[in-house]
Formats: sequence, structure tokens, C-alpha cells
Amino acid sequence: MAPIRLAIVGLGKIARDQHLGAIEATNGIELVAVASRHAKLDGVACFHEIGDLLDSDMEIDAVSLCTPPQGRFSQAKAALDAGKHVMLEKPPGATLSEVYALDALARRKGLTLFSTWHSRAAAAVEPARALLAKRKIRSVAVEWKEDVRHWHPGQAWIWEPGGLGVFDPGINALSIVTRIMPEEFHLTRSELTFPVNRAAPIAASLVFETDSGVPVSAEFDWRQTGPQTWDIRVETDEGSVVLTHGGSRLFVNGESVIVEEDKEYRNLYRDFVALVMKGASDTDFSPLVHVADAFMLGRRIQTAAFED
Repeated sequence: MAPIRLAIVGLGKIARDQHLGAIEATNGIELVAVASRHAKLDGVACFHEIGDLLDSDMEIDAVSLCTPPQGRFSQAKAALDAGKHVMLEKPPGATLSEVYALDALARRKGLTLFSTWHSRAAAAVEPARALLAKRKIRSVAVEWKEDVRHWHPGQAWIWEPGGLGVFDPGINALSIVTRIMPEEFHLTRSELTFPVNRAAPIAASLVFETDSGVPVSAEFDWRQTGPQTWDIRVETDEGSVVLTHGGSRLFVNGESVIVEEDKEYRNLYRDFVALVMKGASDTDFSPLVHVADAFMLGRRIQTAAFED
């Protein structure tokens, strides 16, 4: 079959750092157009925004949205209304109601909607899921701490309502935990730390509980300097299962089992091609549900102003 003709909307840091190389390395898909207000890409058709792209005579089959979550609903809806398959960067949207509306629209149209969670595509996630399905889990502790100045330089949208603040990386951890845990869990306590000059949290302390009473804790912080921390530690009746480096490394009872280079986005585009070929969608919004719960239940703590 001919490759899927793909357009990227939003040519910012994440698109350049991850999407472009992954698309080039994936069979069955090719980048034919870009819609971006501030950038162009040599070798493909370029448009100012998605409306210009969809109104043109450019032939595309699918759209990958790499824009901030605020305003993404209208872009995704326009693409689906135009009969295009849609791939969503994480988080899939700014609110739960809009992502569920997109899911319903894609189903009515018979189109693929792929709500991506790139950290789930890390090498150690599926092996950890299989291992934990055979063990009795006693506790789960997440530590996800990084330097916002390094990963999001000058990106003001992350501090605005709908940008999620520290949950922009924290949702990656939640995407892994919701995948590897053999049972559901719900939030029982949330503390959110807001700088006085920001509308989104810079840190979060969360406590969850599974249906059977297993404690799950998560500490997210954007103020870490030096080495970054992306760890999930699961204590079981047979010892520890630890995912580090964002899910790319797995340690079982202290012994290294999996260490793999970053292939997350290549795996996502491989999966997107497969979904389109099957006429299927993948719309698991559970990580965003937990973030919404954290804001609803959160006790707000104020801290000093944060400057980029």
C-alpha cells in the first residue's frame, strides 16, 4: 500500500527533537506538509496554520498535532471533519470533555484517533507490565523531577491554564503507571505548589490507592538541577521492580534487565501506521483523568515567584 501522507501541525521543539526523525525512520508513512505560524521545513509544503492546509488542494491522509494542548481541540476537530486521521501529542487536550468529544467524532467518522503517551512506548514498560501481572504488589513510589528551564525554555504556554505545569512531564509517569499496574487506582490526596507569578503548578505531591488498598505515591517537581530523575519503584512479594530513565531501563531485585536507547517516538509512529491500516483508534485518556483529579482535589501551596 502507498504510505500514509502525513502533515505535522506545529513545528516547535518537540516536533524537531522527536517527530521528524521518527517519521523518517518509520515505514508506511511520509511527511508531505507542515503547518506552523513561526517555522518552515525544506522539502515539504508549508502552510501558516491548519486551516490553510485543509483548504488547499494538498493531498494528505493524516495529521500529527504537535501544538500546545490549549487550542488543539479546534485543530483536531477540523482535521477529523475534513476526513483526516489524527495523532495527538501528549497531553491529548486541555480538558477531558474535549478529548472525549474528539473520540466520539472520530468514531462517527470512521477515522483513527491516536492519543499518544510516548513514555508508554519506552523499552521497559511492557516487560514490567508482564512481570507485575505475576506478582503481588505491596507499594508503588514515583519520583519524577526535572529542570523546566532545560526542557521547556521560553515556553510560556506550559504556565497558563490548560498547560498543566509540572504535570506536563508528570503525566508521562502516570501514563506508565496506568499501563503497568494490574488494577485500577484512584487519588486520595493532592498537594500542588504554585509560584506566585504562575497559573500552573511547579510541583505536586500525590497519593493514590488501588482497588485492593495498595498505596501509590508520586512526587513531581520542576525545580531539579543536575541529574534528572524519572523513576518508578514497585515493591512486590518477590522483591523490587524499578523503571528508571523514563521507562527505558528496568531493574529487578537490583539487577539490570533492560537498557535501551530512546525509540519511543519511532514506536508511536509504527503504532499509528498499524492503527490506520486496521481502521482502529487508541484513546486511553486515563492519565489525563488522574491529572484532572489532582487539580480538583488539590490543596494549593504558594511558593516564591519563578523566572525562566
